[in-house]
Amino acid sequence: MSECTHDCSTCSQNCSEREVDFRKPLHEGASVKKVIAVVSGKGGVGKSLVTSLLASEMQRRGYNAAVLDADITGPSIPRSFGVTEHATGTSEYLIPVTTHTGLQLMSINLILEDETEPVVWRGPVIAGAVQQFWTDVMWEDVDYMFVDMPPGTGDVPLTVFQSLPVDGVVVVSTPQDLVGMIVAKAVKMADLMHKPVIGLVENMSYFKCPDCGKEHEIFGASKAEAEAKAYGIKTWARLPIDPAVAAMVDAGEVESVDASNLAPIADYIEKEL
Repeated sequence: MSECTHDCSTCSQNCSEREVDFRKPLHEGASVKKVIAVVSGKGGVGKSLVTSLLASEMQRRGYNAAVLDADITGPSIPRSFGVTEHATGTSEYLIPVTTHTGLQLMSINLILEDETEPVVWRGPVIAGAVQQFWTDVMWEDVDYMFVDMPPGTGDVPLTVFQSLPVDGVVVVSTPQDLVGMIVAKAVKMADLMHKPVIGLVENMSYFKCPDCGKEHEIFGASKAEAEAKAYGIKTWARLPIDPAVAAMVDAGEVESVDASNLAPIADYIEKEL
């Protein structure tokens, strides 16, 4: 089949009757067994935190985990893991940076000369960079790769869903009513791309008072269980507002954060994917 021009009126191919596989191959010698995309329909809900915690948990369980940071214009993954060195490579491929536990990372901030340098690129260029993080990186024997998505349902999520063999999707939300609509968008996009949503994480779900131990729902009553049931999502979890966790992430110590709240989703990824 010749290169697609996306002008169906000039094409003799009958694409409507067959599935077109847009997935891109890994670099020769690279290996990734399972890919999990972490998504949300809006920003600021904690996708990077959830991505980092799930990857760290799978690494802690004895698997080789990796994070592909697809948030090109707002990368935070390297700092969360305390990684400051640059990615290296050969004339043929890039080599991911590894954390002190052996977790593999690739992010635009591992390539930029200065991590504060803005990435002022148009959508197709950004999407192309994400695709290259899959095809041009020597991922070494990865059992579980977690893709930290940018917010929304635009170029990059579409590129990831089409170019990578995504095995499942984790949706991140917060308790506000507005986010319910945003969750619906993320779930419907996953369904449109024929990718199963395997878990829902409600971040900032509550604050546990350190003095009395009572849980306070700062942003309103939790909707995690109801949303999971409404959309047929298999597993769900709630993460609290915890200043200690925020401090550890800021210090680059996300691998030391207790991720037991995410155990139901991690268990599903381990046993069912």
